[in-house]
Amino acid sequence: MSDQALREHLAWILSGENAHLKFERAIAGLPQKLRGARPQGTPHSPWRLLEHLRIAQWDILEFSRSADHVSPDFPDGYWPEGDAPSDEATWDHSVAAFQSDLTAFQGLVTDPANDLFTPFPWGDGQNLLREALLIADHNAYHLGQLVMVRRVLGAWDEDG
Repeated sequence: MSDQALREHLAWILSGENAHLKFERAIAGLPQKLRGARPQGTPHSPWRLLEHLRIAQWDILEFSRSADHVSPDFPDGYWPEGDAPSDEATWDHSVAAFQSDLTAFQGLVTDPANDLFTPFPWGDGQNLLREALLIADHNAYHLGQLVMVRRVLGAWDEDG
C-alpha cells in the first residue's frame, strides 16, 4: 500500500464509512428531551457519550499536534459532570466541536508533511498512525454504545 493510499484509508475509516457507524447517523433525530435520559441499567446518557467522544477525540488531536498539550485528568476529565446538556446550544456546540476536531485530525493524517510512523518527540512512543487508529476504535466503540442507549430509549430507527 502506498503512503498516499494509507493516508486516504485512514481519513476514510475515521469518517465512519463502511463497517463503522458515521457520527452523524448516530446522533441524527435524537429528540432533545432524550439527550439527558439514562435508561435503567445503563451507565451513560446520550449527552455523556457525546461529550466523552468529543473530549477524548479533542485530547488525542491536541496531543498529536503539540508537546505542550495537557490532557484532562483520567478518567473524570473525560466525562461531563451531568447526564444532560444545559440547553440545546450546548448539545449543538459539542456536535460541531466533535465534527471540527475530526476534520482537523483527518487533515493531519492526509498531509504528507506529517510522518505517520515516527514516534512523536513527546509521549511514550505514540505516532500519528497509532493515534488515528485509537480515534477510530474509540469512536466506533462509544458510537455503538450510543446506538444501544437510543434503542433502549426507543429512539433509534434501523432504517435511518
